[in-house]
Amino acid sequence: MTDPARATETASDQPAPEAAAEPTPDPVAVLTKEVAELKDKHLRALAEMENLRKRTEREIVDGRLYGIAGFARDVLGIADNMRRALDAVGSDTREQADAGVKALLDGVELTERELLKTLEKHGIRKFEPLGEKFDPNLHQAMYEVPDPALPAGTVVQVVQAGYKIGERILRPAMVAISKGGPRSAGPDAATNDNAST
Repeated sequence: MTDPARATETASDQPAPEAAAEPTPDPVAVLTKEVAELKDKHLRALAEMENLRKRTEREIVDGRLYGIAGFARDVLGIADNMRRALDAVGSDTREQADAGVKALLDGVELTERELLKTLEKHGIRKFEPLGEKFDPNLHQAMYEVPDPALPAGTVVQVVQAGYKIGERILRPAMVAISKGGPRSAGPDAATNDNAST
């Protein structure tokens, strides 16, 4: 009978069979590959930083230009009210008014001009598209006016001026547009009350 402890000792004394020898990689090829990977990572990081710098610059410019949009919208109401006040006084009334009323009207006009000049200084421009073709990106149609003399979709009246801030619309112009011809006398014309609005 053989002793089991002795059998394991003799088995462990024998050298293990050699594993298949792996070829050693060329150190130059390994380093070349590593350099290429690091160079690629470096170039990607540089490109990402450049994109981040450009994006940040754009955001800063947009913030300066468009950051006052909410405030500007509120101020437009004041400009509109000044214009309405001046339009409420007809030219006949103005001519017949005494010196005090004329001075008041001149002061309101001066204040309106100064307000519009200040808005322009901050990149906010007024536009009145009378005679232009209707553009839903710039205008809000309030109603249609039948006018066979003008092509359909022409702005025939500006109800409220529009404003831009930079290249963006701050407030669209409220306009009346031409219908471009007489109303059709079809069966729906009598029943559709909203056709002319």
